[in-house]
Amino acid sequence: MGRTTSKDAQALIHSLRSAYAATPSSLKIIDLYVGFAVFAAIIQVVYMAIVGSFPFNSFLSGVLSCIGTAVLAVCLRIQVNKENKEFKDLPPERAFADFVLCNLVLHLVIMNFLG
Repeated sequence: MGRTTSKDAQALIHSLRSAYAATPSSLKIIDLYVGFAVFAAIIQVVYMAIVGSFPFNSFLSGVLSCIGTAVLAVCLRIQVNKENKEFKDLPPERAFADFVLCNLVLHLVIMNFLG
């Protein structure tokens, strides 16, 4: 039974890798950006766990900024994806403008939260 599970897992990984190879490079760049934002949030949480969270507002602002940016980037990826039929009439430039505007609002709120 263990061998079947490992073969199934290998087949799943191989099919995901081959499907992701067909993904356009613009979507791969957005995926890399989302990964970086989540990684930065994890690093901040680990740092807070090791050192402490004396300026708690700063910790919350940093983590929420990273997570908020990652969520907005996922929304951008959904809107820019050509295979998504729901946003087929939305030009990519408009989606990017929405992303930039929402990021600006997000970071203004975060700067206000810092005090």
